[in-house]
Amino acid sequence: MPGSAKTMAALTVGGLVLVTAYTVTIGSNGWLWFTWVVLGLATIGALVARGT
Repeated sequence: MPGSAKTMAALTVGGLVLVTAYTVTIGSNGWLWFTWVVLGLATIGALVARGT
């Protein structure tokens, strides 16, 4: 896995941890989850593009 894709994957996992912690402590926020899903899809796209 190249460095940039690895960094995106780490940010995606870190984002999931932060969004989950926010949801548990403060409450759900749809925009945070939407942003995380978009980041996750971009990460998957980068990983697939690097794999080909």
